[in-house]
Amino acid sequence: MPQPSSGVPDTNANPLSTWSPSRRTFLTAAGIAGAVAAAPWLTGCTAGAQETITFYQSKPEAISYFSKLAEEFTASQSKYRILHDISTNLSASFVRSNPPDLGMLNYNLEMARFMERGALSDLSDMPETSTIRPDIVELTKAYPQYENRISVLPYSAMAASVIYNKRIFADNGVEVPTTWDQLLNVCETLKGKGVTPFYATFMDSWTIMQGWFDYPAGGMVDIAEFYKKMNQIGVDVGPNSEVSFQKTMLEPVKKMVALTKYINSDAASRGYGDGNTAFANGAAAMILQGPWAFSEFDKVGKDLELGTFPFPATNNADDLKVRVNIDLSLWVPEVANGKEGARAFLQYLMQPKIQDPYNAKFLGFGTTKDAPPVTDERIIGMQPYYNSGKFYMGASQFIPNTIPAPNYFQSIVFGEAPEPLLAQLDRDWSRLAFRA
Repeated sequence: MPQPSSGVPDTNANPLSTWSPSRRTFLTAAGIAGAVAAAPWLTGCTAGAQETITFYQSKPEAISYFSKLAEEFTASQSKYRILHDISTNLSASFVRSNPPDLGMLNYNLEMARFMERGALSDLSDMPETSTIRPDIVELTKAYPQYENRISVLPYSAMAASVIYNKRIFADNGVEVPTTWDQLLNVCETLKGKGVTPFYATFMDSWTIMQGWFDYPAGGMVDIAEFYKKMNQIGVDVGPNSEVSFQKTMLEPVKKMVALTKYINSDAASRGYGDGNTAFANGAAAMILQGPWAFSEFDKVGKDLELGTFPFPATNNADDLKVRVNIDLSLWVPEVANGKEGARAFLQYLMQPKIQDPYNAKFLGFGTTKDAPPVTDERIIGMQPYYNSGKFYMGASQFIPNTIPAPNYFQSIVFGEAPEPLLAQLDRDWSRLAFRA
């Protein structure tokens, strides 16, 4: 699912799949941007007395941030020089046995494939592994593992829920809902006063998956258990299996459809960027996006008072949860040439004085047991749920890219009946399991 370069985490796409050989040289060494000749670092040469360690991190809005950290670490010692790589084709580099020495990127289904096949080294001997929150460790286990390795260290978690305009709520006398019926009442009240309850951007199908599907699904279904059973059932997934999309996900999808009564009339022709601008200009009271959108709202220059609250998918407030994905994780390939240097830089990055400021700046939630709580008023509403482990990984993040699920869900919000399309999703799942 393609996502804009504005900072939306790439939560499902195969990293940089549009690579071409000429792009391989676009690297930054110790924070200095510019083209670097491929040969020296490809052959493992060093700069002076320092061994070159390639560090792959390509989250757009954080590139300059981590380039500076690479520069500072390089200057702090004399053994390693960190080369910040932002454009490697990850899959190709592993196939050629020439992956980066240290990676930091979103932990998603495609990334988990490397771990599942033993391509990532075991980090269990590093003291940093014991600092990670157990419930965050469980999120990493939602994907298939390789033996008993700890191959991924979560660095930053991104929590997402309903973003709302506090002023619009206050001006229209509505309060944050904690149940499904209350949410519908809020929508009816706002609509009755001429206010659009939700701004939808259905032209970009990934936004349907990220919020419109993931939020009600996560609030009603045990996502990790659902996919565990789906993987076990495999080729037999269908109308008569214990779980299936057409059986288990039908009710959440119906709630998604129910809310399409309360959206902007031009949702079908509006994309992510359109939605950010419109919402920042007060075109709707709520939007189903993550905190990566806040920086886009800020560009409009309005003095906004925004907050977040968990999507109430049931009539039991105890069911409230927020969507969490591991936005950045650290890993070292098994065949990395510079494992020692990679682990040294990993330890540098995992220091609280380095890790905590990053999360504060980029609106992330800490992954370590001693991480401080968030302080930004726009996301502080999610902190109690994050503290208590009341979160889920988005259901859309477990569907392989080879299944055109975003197209199916786009058709559903455009008016197609959900039952046939969810049944087709089950058949796609079954066929993929058969090929595997």
